[in-house]
Amino acid sequence: MTAALDKAATAATIVADIGAGRTTATAVVEAALQRIAASEPTVNAFTDIVATRARARAAAVDAGAAKGPLAGVPFAVKNLFDVEGLSTRAGSVINVDRPAARRDAALVRRLEAAGAVLVGALNMGEYAYDFTGENAHYGPSRNPHDPGRMTGGSSGGSGAAVASGEVPFSLGSDTNGSVRVPSSLCGLFGLKPTYGRLSRAGSFLFVDSLDHLGPMARSVEDLALAFDAMQGPDPDDPVCTARPAEPVRGRLEEGIAGLRIAIAGGYFAQGGEPEAFEAVARAAKALGASRIVELPQAGIARSAAYIITAIEGAQLHLPRLRTRAGDFDPDTRERFMAGALLPGAWYVKAQRFRRLYRAAVLKIFEEVDVILAPATPCTAPTLGQTMMTIAGTTMPVRANLGLFTQPISFIGLPVAVAPLRTASGLPIGVQAIARPYGEQAALRVARHLEKLGVADATPA
Repeated sequence: MTAALDKAATAATIVADIGAGRTTATAVVEAALQRIAASEPTVNAFTDIVATRARARAAAVDAGAAKGPLAGVPFAVKNLFDVEGLSTRAGSVINVDRPAARRDAALVRRLEAAGAVLVGALNMGEYAYDFTGENAHYGPSRNPHDPGRMTGGSSGGSGAAVASGEVPFSLGSDTNGSVRVPSSLCGLFGLKPTYGRLSRAGSFLFVDSLDHLGPMARSVEDLALAFDAMQGPDPDDPVCTARPAEPVRGRLEEGIAGLRIAIAGGYFAQGGEPEAFEAVARAAKALGASRIVELPQAGIARSAAYIITAIEGAQLHLPRLRTRAGDFDPDTRERFMAGALLPGAWYVKAQRFRRLYRAAVLKIFEEVDVILAPATPCTAPTLGQTMMTIAGTTMPVRANLGLFTQPISFIGLPVAVAPLRTASGLPIGVQAIARPYGEQAALRVARHLEKLGVADATPA
């Protein structure tokens, strides 16, 4: 069997094998569909499979009608992305009643323009208000490294599909950590780009001022391939930057030469399990990083992110809360209803603090290029687990898996997650955080860790 047909095949391998005539896009897509059929009873990553569309697209690649840097590579997207012919569920049963999308989301179109082949839509936490990957309506996605454990969320299906080898890369969304948390718990490389870097047109938003879209993959090169294909201005998304595309793939092999790498202290050095901090220490040692920097008032930033999330999310869902409250997951409904009752003055104060905090953090980036921090406070909890005890403090699982991600997405910084293995064999991620539009620096750090063998995204 050619390497491109194996579950461990990367997008880059698939493109190379198809280009060299060692296999075809049709064979690659059929192999992916077979893996999905075999894995789904366990991992529950997909809500929709578009096999007919995928086969037609693969045939077009083989006929030479669809070319590009991702030609023939299967991928899947969180089911908050519009897919022509499907209702965009966003993890909800309410949205099943929506008319089918008449057009693919902008990022789906851009990936297919680069030759990629969409194979389906992925399970997720209801309306993206989730860190666990458990959905009350469609069941939990299960962690391929241990099916009794969570994938993390809300892009749980996106993590499970890639970590199980069903597809080489997927797309998720990240409001407060929903790409980075499943990347950490499922052992994947993940990228949360700068806020506004990738178009959100054709996606079901959760929190407009915090929502990002980004890829998850088993190699940094694949992240770069996907990111490069998706970049570019889009007038259909009012927050999408007019900044031109800045390809990053060609810069990966520059390594870390010239990068000033620091370690986040203070808030990011407490409140987690020892394995989270040990992973950061291992990454820092491999990168030769020893400087400690402290992001001022990161704990307050997390609280402010909660307020903005709750209020903006509730406002978006007020019509559904009024008319179909009984169709929500009770946990999601209660959080939206609580957000609807928060004072508007709190939102104004949170946004004011956000500006001050961003200015203070950007001041740090005048002296450093990348900051390392844990991605999650622990490895994957067990499915159904509602409470966890960390550093002697018992806390809710759902709210606190994003402990270390929220203060970063709050100000829209780009982050690459590199997955490391713990002594137990379970994965845990390290965030490489960069200044706005510094994706290339974050990805170079992740690639260096990958080349050294410190970061490991081997499929389960």
